[in-house]
Amino acid sequence: MTDAIILFVDDEEAFVEAMSKRLEKRNMKVHQAFSGEAAMRVLEETPGIEVVILDMKMPVKDGLGVLRDIKRDFPTVEVIMLTGHATVESAIDGMQNGAFDYLMKPCSIDDLIAKIRQAVKLHHDHEEEEVKARIDDITHRMA
Repeated sequence: MTDAIILFVDDEEAFVEAMSKRLEKRNMKVHQAFSGEAAMRVLEETPGIEVVILDMKMPVKDGLGVLRDIKRDFPTVEVIMLTGHATVESAIDGMQNGAFDYLMKPCSIDDLIAKIRQAVKLHHDHEEEEVKARIDDITHRMA
């Protein structure tokens, strides 16, 4: 069993591949996408993704737009924003739009893994709440 199922999204392919290898060595399953559009396709086609690691600066659609799409279509998936161009405003925008956390590139692998583990826990908590809400709804309809 893996510690986390991740989607790593960044237009810098070499960076994604290097980070994916490092995370896989730490018992994580990593899917890759190199654009926001590709990320949404992977999420639609790959059930079970718990955490998305998402670059802020990408061509066509930036990370903030992709974050909004993810939270709209996959609300229990947690998103960790990564950027090499951090500003206070971009961090606030990400958090206000549902990002779990925000890290600067390059970040230490230990910091990233700690954030991933926290995000996985929150993801599972949200899924449990969703199941309980569905059970309550069914119970009330049957009563």
